[in-house]
Amino acid sequence: MAAYRRWVSVLCCLSLLGSFASASTISLPSDSRKVSLTLYYESLCPYSANFIVNYLPKLFNEDLISIVDLRLVPWGNAKLKGNDTFDCQHGPTECLLNTVEACAIDAWPKLNDHFPFIYCVENLELERKPLEWESCFKKLGLESKPVNDCYNSGLGQKLDLQYAAETSALEPPHTYVPWVVVDGQPLYEDYENYISYVCKAYKGANMPKACSGLTFNQIYNRKTIHPVCYKEIPPSTLSSRTISTVMSWIQKILTSM
Repeated sequence: MAAYRRWVSVLCCLSLLGSFASASTISLPSDSRKVSLTLYYESLCPYSANFIVNYLPKLFNEDLISIVDLRLVPWGNAKLKGNDTFDCQHGPTECLLNTVEACAIDAWPKLNDHFPFIYCVENLELERKPLEWESCFKKLGLESKPVNDCYNSGLGQKLDLQYAAETSALEPPHTYVPWVVVDGQPLYEDYENYISYVCKAYKGANMPKACSGLTFNQIYNRKTIHPVCYKEIPPSTLSSRTISTVMSWIQKILTSM
């Protein structure tokens, strides 16, 4: 319930802005350009869900959304097989939800139409109830037919393959999710600090209020490593896990003697 109370505040903010299109013109000079912000993710990676639920809504605080072109790409670490089929890192449910979210983006192209739905689905993942995703239609007063038709008609699979191609074409290639890119530059494991990079990238005349408290020296001096879902487990990470497991096993033996 607490998460949905947070989302109510986001929706209230959206209603005040009227629509994403109208919000994009607030206090912006005619020669300014938006900062591109793209999130490459997969639906059941807990760190992707956490970023969507607890970090992306900050875009709607004050006037930051007015300078950002946000895109969501639900594919992540899925792997293509033959005959346009694929496996997802967290199993069939993740494949289902990746496609559902792709269909939501296609059915409701405007950010303030599809983002609440994706937020709702990802919040259920954080609550460990991802199979209840259909409840989001009722909670948000949305018709389920456009998404269901997209999924059942095969359009959803085509969208998946398009996102797969886009994700595989990334330069540099992504090695984990969430993979956050600002104006073509990946933020790597400092992704939760994305607002600082957005403010740095913005070249318009009127700096949003959300950027006013930041100094650009802080942006790169305050880098923090945040958790991710690796595409492939790095050898160093695997080794450290193995050592940790062995040491834990030894400790148990010693304490039982």
